[in-house]
Amino acid sequence: MPAGPRPTGALERAARAALDGVFDPELDEPITDLGFVRSVVVSGRRVTVHLRLPTSFCSPNFAYLMASDAKDALTALPGAEDVVVLLDDHHDSELINRGLAADAGYRGTFGTEAESDLDELRETFRRKAHTAAMERAMTSLLRQRPGLGEERLYDVVLGDLPDGPGTRALLRRRAALGLGTAPADPVLVDEHGRRFPPGEIPLRLRFARAVRISVDGNAHFCRGLLRTRYPGSAADQTPREWDSAPAASSVKEHIS
Repeated sequence: MPAGPRPTGALERAARAALDGVFDPELDEPITDLGFVRSVVVSGRRVTVHLRLPTSFCSPNFAYLMASDAKDALTALPGAEDVVVLLDDHHDSELINRGLAADAGYRGTFGTEAESDLDELRETFRRKAHTAAMERAMTSLLRQRPGLGEERLYDVVLGDLPDGPGTRALLRRRAALGLGTAPADPVLVDEHGRRFPPGEIPLRLRFARAVRISVDGNAHFCRGLLRTRYPGSAADQTPREWDSAPAASSVKEHIS
């Protein structure tokens, strides 16, 4: 027999859990943690979600990607027969919301204004997220093993990393890029899985640190902008896991 209708409370919980898996492509954080989910309303089998962003001029392609990913995640839920995702207070809200309602896709929504395919954009930020996560994980390792010399970094494998939010984040980013996640897989690899040449490790890690600082700085800035734009939204934001860890020196300080 087909399953009966999912109770409204259960569907709302499932909807919020699904949105946990939707990430801001640039900040590499769930839109739920960032406070971008303004509301989730379930009426019978209809799920309506309102999204908000830190400013009205956030990049339209980023905004569309998050809204589209949110709709896809919700549409996949059993019991959600009608899904409506609305982006509020953005300069392209009307255009994006109309495109989402019609399932027009990115190019169908923006037409000639669509500069590139969203898959290309998504891949670019997956690579950036991997680089930042790799630096965080290596910093955590070096904090625990301060005697680990630069000449030994080439041999560090995933199984050497301490269990924690930084390592778990790195494994997720590697999986998203199709990279190995086995304990014996080397940590210091590029987005194609190629190991860093030993002589380039200091330079590569300094670059990774710059990427990580950029990502973290943008996330901090956008969280603050959202709180300023929407008073009370701080209650909807979740601190990042690695922000709650003990203060750590960076990779640069260990290899300088």
